[in-house]
Amino acid sequence: MPARRTRLWQAGGQNLSLHPHIHCIVPAAGYTLDGRWKNIGNNWKFLYPVFQLSDAFKGKFLDSLKRILKKQNEWSMFNDKVQQAYNTKWVVNCQPSLASAEHVVKYLGQYTHRVAITNQRILNIAGDKVTFIAKDYRDHAIKKPVTLNGVEFLRRFCMHILPGRFVKIRRFGIYNHTTKHSLKLQFRSEEKSTIDTLIKRNDPPETKLERFRRLTGFDPCQCPVCKKGRMVMVRELPRIRAPAWFLPKHPTVLA
Repeated sequence: MPARRTRLWQAGGQNLSLHPHIHCIVPAAGYTLDGRWKNIGNNWKFLYPVFQLSDAFKGKFLDSLKRILKKQNEWSMFNDKVQQAYNTKWVVNCQPSLASAEHVVKYLGQYTHRVAITNQRILNIAGDKVTFIAKDYRDHAIKKPVTLNGVEFLRRFCMHILPGRFVKIRRFGIYNHTTKHSLKLQFRSEEKSTIDTLIKRNDPPETKLERFRRLTGFDPCQCPVCKKGRMVMVRELPRIRAPAWFLPKHPTVLA
């Protein structure tokens, strides 16, 4: 069963040019048919291999395009181009987020709940000219003033108005209302907290050392020789200038 996928439609760049694209938020978890929560992926590192994603995206995209062309009786005109696209290697960029999930949702929310341009970016309106600030991504995203005549400004602004019955956010998968109704999914409600669980929640937060000991069953502070003595921290080493990715941020010395 696929997890929830929220699709966010976005169009246009900083200079109000038309640049339609789609953002998809795909959590690596979902519900099974009997209402159980199920994690997807391999050790939370990735949800879908990027090479398989390229082939799957190419197949789905071209298959939809083929059906539309056949429906409009234009398949013979574009058959060669579509076959050429099938034989071409497609590149799909897939990389981890540079921030937390909350940051990503907040960032996308700025596009789904605002108009094409905010008043703060408009510097001046004089005669039939409009000057506003826009980032020049070809020049290291430097903010530069852009001046357009009124007709061109309105034309670019109107390109960001959604067509009729078109919404910015759509939900797919089991969280779609139609899917839930068709499959008759009955999600189990969360179990009520017991007294022991409520008491445990009031305990102080678990330290990193306690979590490591609980998950691995290994006590790094125990003497590896006599198995009885306890190792104590002597001092913390200062962070090196260019630490490798596998080194801890604050290495400690135990004795």
